[in-house]
Amino acid sequence: MHEGSCIHRRLQLGSQFSSPICSTMLHAKEAIRKMYSVAKNYCGGLAASLSAAPDLGRSLKSSRKASRHVVPCKTRSFTQCSLGGGSADQEIVIALGSNVGDRISTFDRALRMMKNSGINITRHACLYETAPAYVTDQPRFLNSAVRGTTKLEPHELLNRLKEIEKDIGRTDGIRYGPRPIDLDILLYGNSQISTENLIVPHERIHERPFVLAPLVDLLGSSTDGAVEKSWHSLAKCTGGFFELWNKLGGESIIGTEGIKRVLPVGNRLLDWSERTLVMGVLNLTPDSFSDGGKFQEVEAAISQAKLLISEGADIIDIGAQSTRPFARRLSVEEELERLVPVLDAIMEISEMEGKLLSVDTFYAEVATEAVKRGVHIVNDVSSGQIDPRILEVVAELGVPYVTMHMRGNPSTMQSEHNLLYDDVCNEVASELYTRVREAELSGIPLWRIVLDPGIGFSKKSKHNLEVIMGLESIRTEMGKMSLGASRVPILLGPSRKRFLGEICNRADPVERDVATVAAATVGILNGANIVRVHNVGYGVDAAKVCDALSKGRG
Repeated sequence: MHEGSCIHRRLQLGSQFSSPICSTMLHAKEAIRKMYSVAKNYCGGLAASLSAAPDLGRSLKSSRKASRHVVPCKTRSFTQCSLGGGSADQEIVIALGSNVGDRISTFDRALRMMKNSGINITRHACLYETAPAYVTDQPRFLNSAVRGTTKLEPHELLNRLKEIEKDIGRTDGIRYGPRPIDLDILLYGNSQISTENLIVPHERIHERPFVLAPLVDLLGSSTDGAVEKSWHSLAKCTGGFFELWNKLGGESIIGTEGIKRVLPVGNRLLDWSERTLVMGVLNLTPDSFSDGGKFQEVEAAISQAKLLISEGADIIDIGAQSTRPFARRLSVEEELERLVPVLDAIMEISEMEGKLLSVDTFYAEVATEAVKRGVHIVNDVSSGQIDPRILEVVAELGVPYVTMHMRGNPSTMQSEHNLLYDDVCNEVASELYTRVREAELSGIPLWRIVLDPGIGFSKKSKHNLEVIMGLESIRTEMGKMSLGASRVPILLGPSRKRFLGEICNRADPVERDVATVAAATVGILNGANIVRVHNVGYGVDAAKVCDALSKGRG
């Protein structure tokens, strides 16, 4: 009822009731009517939300039996404007896009600026290179998204993002045209916002694979989370955002010209779905189980690096610290003393042109020094558990990070306690995901993370076999917590490991290369994207055959 009508009605009532008692009753009645009206308006939306929740819960339970991660839900029918903020943290999703300049550096800068603007980033999507939409005569885009929390109100958040865009160099131009950075609020709590400047959820989510792919990465296939249930309900379809994504083609369109999942490394974007990559091992140690002492001298190490490259290695992984069981741990200084002369020499050889260099270390200082000298990737068998500083250091260095599953350290990893598993694939997935979360919260975006299930580390022979056969189940289990984390590259390192010697009765590690090919082949066919091997020639042949089989099967 409009205020004018209320006044008119009160005047009419006043002429009918002249006693003080009647007047008091009149005022009380009007006060109650006003309170009821306010309460009704306030609670209407809340009631709609609550009434949707039981239906949503029942639908989500039944959806677990579906094969395509469909999440049935009931959409809300009310609109909320400028909600949240104040003292309560709101869960948000922000999309990132760029197709001008150094796109990766721009993303890194935008993330830093968001963190300094009251946005706590908790999860990252994978990174996608996509064909331009709407205006097609322009460079390809990089797209991703982040999930986080903020106390900023929606329009305050929008203003901060616009300030970041301006600081990075975005100016007014052609709509959907080239831009150094584009930051969009996709989701803000469970709010539906519709104002002149802001619409949430973003109005074009349903038609944009470059938005839906990273958005879905930020969700888990398990439907137990209250926040995610509310987000799926905002998709305004029975299957939530998973259904929208599947309608556009889902995973079947990844790897096409329209959208590719990529890993930024060195000065390139690596599409690891195109073919299996081979990492060659170069040990600079006197006590490694396979080739300890062979390549300690600089000349011998350079000769071996050239051999690995000539055999087809995509990546050379250099390690100066043995991680075999019960190996003596070197100090930072000792490791650098072995590593630096070889690194400096390798960077000078012409054969390294177009190849990638990885350092196998768990020390932050060693990682820093190696990257300073040209290394592209940090491969940490401890996943930051031996030297936690390495996570923040790698985040600052801006290089890919291989996080490996291991319980304890090389001296304790084969203890009776660390070899106990009820379900090795599920437990490896859960424990690896814990390390991924630590890396993300330390500032390493998911698009720079590579997973290694740790063959031979904290595992018996049967565990190693189960992991090699169960890489897809590890991805599936991890996907319950984060679909994005389940979609990053997997590195597998079975080369010459003891369990192969036990199976084949080969005491000499060098005699285990054929067994290594068998293990690598099974691993690739089950989802490994990178294989780490000593005999690169055999590894390359195995990878080529597996890739041909996969393409033929596809």
